[in-house]
Amino acid sequence: MARVVRFHELGGPEVLRVEEHDPGAPGPGEVLLDVEAIGLNRSEANFRRDRYLDRVAALPSGLGYEGAGRVRAIGPDVTGLRPGDPVSVLPLFAQSRYHMYGEQAVVPASALVPRPASVDAITGAALWMPFLTAYGALLDVGRLRAGDHVVITAASSSVGLAAIQIALRAAVVPIATTNDPGKRQRLLDAGAAHVLISGHDDVTTAILDLTAGRGADLVFDAVAGPDIEELAAATARDGVLLVHGSLSGRPTPLPGLSAMRPVFTRPYTVFEITADPQRLARARHYITTGALRPVIDRTFALADIVEAHRYLESNAQVGKIVVTTARDEAKP
Repeated sequence: MARVVRFHELGGPEVLRVEEHDPGAPGPGEVLLDVEAIGLNRSEANFRRDRYLDRVAALPSGLGYEGAGRVRAIGPDVTGLRPGDPVSVLPLFAQSRYHMYGEQAVVPASALVPRPASVDAITGAALWMPFLTAYGALLDVGRLRAGDHVVITAASSSVGLAAIQIALRAAVVPIATTNDPGKRQRLLDAGAAHVLISGHDDVTTAILDLTAGRGADLVFDAVAGPDIEELAAATARDGVLLVHGSLSGRPTPLPGLSAMRPVFTRPYTVFEITADPQRLARARHYITTGALRPVIDRTFALADIVEAHRYLESNAQVGKIVVTTARDEAKP
């Protein structure tokens, strides 16, 4: 038996419970992990409300698909892994089928990558989802080149900060947006060339001014909603507006329609990358050789998972929230 997090009803953070549960033995192609750290993602908050792309299959349900730990046992047909191996878990599976929130978890062996001795569990749990998502958007789909401009909304998120790092590595100019003026300096310190405060600054005019009237080559938008119109108006005519989230929670109009502006817009998720072995291999190589490092905002103990999810939904964080399974390792 191990401590795991499950929910027996849909709802807010308060529905999460820490329970004793047997994750079971790994089956063919599966591995049982001793989980040391878990990376939290907004998708998990949506999942427990059954508002995510991946719907809850049955209750009670676990959740989560990013973390780090050590191999405890391997199932049939698994090669290249041994008990004790340190690994990170990539978001390659549906959290309706496999769950990472707990002291132990059964996951597909295909979702594991070796974790070097130089990478601690907290870093290993926070690295892959943000950088896979940002790499896929900026370089795989967006194909940004040196000198291009990218607008990154909700830039203080772990994905937004990863996108800033990748943009800088590619000599792309990152323009960050946030709705919190208190995060401006943190984003500048993270490498943003410019920071715009949505709801205060004239975002369209500012982006056009910063790009000499051309507009952004890529807009990487996590917010959606009606404000997407001002982003479309600030996107270059041969640029791309990628929508990878809906933090606004509001209906999203067809971007550019009101002015008949020919902007290429499409949704994007990290699963475009993780579902394609060749694209995933390129992404893994880029991330493991790129001296990229996640920004950790705060860690929580597993027993404090409700508080961790409340903090996740507060939007107060700058970077990644991580939950540790060690009972004495949570820290502010």
